[in-house]
Amino acid sequence: MTGDAGGHDGTTDHVAAGARTGAVEDRAGTPAGARREVSYPSVAAAGCGVLAAVVVAAGWSGLLLVVGGRVVPGWALGGALLVASLTLGLFRRRVREPAPGPRGAGRGPRWALTLLTVGTALAGALGALNDLSATYHVLTPDGPGDCRAVARETSFLFAGSGAVYEVGPVGIGRRVGSWTADDGYRPIASGTYELTWGTDGGVLNVSGRGGDPVWPALHELDCG
Repeated sequence: MTGDAGGHDGTTDHVAAGARTGAVEDRAGTPAGARREVSYPSVAAAGCGVLAAVVVAAGWSGLLLVVGGRVVPGWALGGALLVASLTLGLFRRRVREPAPGPRGAGRGPRWALTLLTVGTALAGALGALNDLSATYHVLTPDGPGDCRAVARETSFLFAGSGAVYEVGPVGIGRRVGSWTADDGYRPIASGTYELTWGTDGGVLNVSGRGGDPVWPALHELDCG
């Protein structure tokens, strides 16, 4: 009787354990105790991709970065971040974490990230093409409070254009003025400009030479 009782209890425990195992399986057939694989480098790759899109968009909206006296256009910085994103996506080290999701979970975000990456790459490529004939100049002297002026000049056929950016202490430049010139003339590269600073800001005066007018000539800067 004692043996029968012991055997009966063992069978009951086995059946109960099986019932518990079946009860915890989700509809997709994945045990609740299972652990899915998640790539933390992939999270970093996504972050770099989003940041690249923000930087490229900022470049198109008239922002740039100055590091160590050198100008870094938005498309260049965005391209570097995009390369870092793709590199991190290739070299994944998978670790295990709990909380399995239903089948198909995460496909939406992956598609969105792919579209964002493609769009960022296209926008960056267009920015690079737009900069093929462009030259950047960090102008001297510096203004009060580490304020600086940066000029961008470009020309195409018989038309020239330029823009001036005011750069604050953190190195982020914001476009504050632009000009056009005849015959592709570049006043900054040619040295026909004057930059003066006062306590309230600075003034950039660009001028032409001979029959190459530049307009408008005066551009105010205020890094405050």
